[in-house]
Amino acid sequence: MSDAPRFTTLGCRLNAYETEAMKDLAGQAGLENAVVVNTCAVTSEAVRKARQEIRRLRRAHPEARLIVTGCAAQTEPETFAAMAEVDAVIGNTEKMQGDTWAGLAADFIGDAERVQVNDIMSVTETAGHLIDGFGTRSRAYVQVQNGCDHRCTFCIIPYGRGNSRSVPAGVVVDQIKRLVGAGYNEVVLTGVDLTSWGADLPSQPKLGDLVMRILKLVPDLPRLRISSIDSIEVDENLMQAIATEPRLMPHLHLSLQHGDDLILKRMKRRHLRDDAIRFAEEARRLRPEMTFGADIIAGFPTESEAAFENSLRLVEECHLTWLHVFPYSPRPGTPAAKMPQVDGRAIKARAARLRAAGEARVAAHLAEQQGCRHAVLMENPRMGRTEQFTEVSFDSDRPEGAIVSATVTGHTGTQLTAV
Repeated sequence: MSDAPRFTTLGCRLNAYETEAMKDLAGQAGLENAVVVNTCAVTSEAVRKARQEIRRLRRAHPEARLIVTGCAAQTEPETFAAMAEVDAVIGNTEKMQGDTWAGLAADFIGDAERVQVNDIMSVTETAGHLIDGFGTRSRAYVQVQNGCDHRCTFCIIPYGRGNSRSVPAGVVVDQIKRLVGAGYNEVVLTGVDLTSWGADLPSQPKLGDLVMRILKLVPDLPRLRISSIDSIEVDENLMQAIATEPRLMPHLHLSLQHGDDLILKRMKRRHLRDDAIRFAEEARRLRPEMTFGADIIAGFPTESEAAFENSLRLVEECHLTWLHVFPYSPRPGTPAAKMPQVDGRAIKARAARLRAAGEARVAAHLAEQQGCRHAVLMENPRMGRTEQFTEVSFDSDRPEGAIVSATVTGHTGTQLTAV
């Protein structure tokens, strides 16, 4: 292997965003003959997979320098520094700095430079390395926030990402104008804790203020989408945008995590079950076509069968369609790892039941769309997504990146079919 470095991304959409930025920085620095692994630390399993991928890449590219970064590198740099396959470990702040890549592009990585991981909690600015056009030809992602000020008992991410930092609204608007000018028809706002956007900025604006500002100042943007949000932090302007702005897509992914009040308290979440139900009802009242995705953890420590049933019922009560189900696994360094654990077989069975409930909701949603007309953003010539993020397949080509009007003729169980 030679020339441009190879990048492997594990974990979330934000990691994928940052990988694109790293490619740019590494290219400017002239880094060659390297493999870069951008790791995830959300679960112990994610760290295990990172180590497995590092060993695989070393076998595949024995002559390349292997560089490890991302959240797992930030939270446990010693784990990766101890691996014989690894040549350098760099933190989440360092990976977004041009000087880091200039140093890595040198012919020799000295022992003193092998681990470059500083205290993420000391970082007060969001990386300024915004990129134009991460994503497919149809959809671009804009990072507006990083880090998290909350300390859920199951989560290691604040120690990988640091405290919450926001990108100023003017910077965000300017970037979205460039993306629209480049032909993008949909922009997705991303962050680690998106609804905390603005808390560290002058006058402490809210996410709804940012959404309204984007829609007002970028009138040529056809579709704006927001990624995962914490419903308890949603502000009045965001609800107003949901009610009145057709260019804000009627799809929200909710960070719910559980449906039982006692478990939510033990998770150190800031909402209760009824809060989630009330939010979903209000959002659907304001925007009847609204669909929801959600993160739900199965088998959190001390979870009884009755507590789990509360999560299962939440799927129907909140009209959740797109479920991300996480079987709980203890994450060393988190308070939940010290709590009484649920039997692994029960966790696996409960996760399967949640997924089945999610699949039933998807089937119901698809059936409801029969005969409906949708504006579909084409992700490739034969597949696109509706405003509600539902996949639609076609039997003939459409222009990639275009928004086309289509009538739903049926579904396959996972996708709508349309003409």
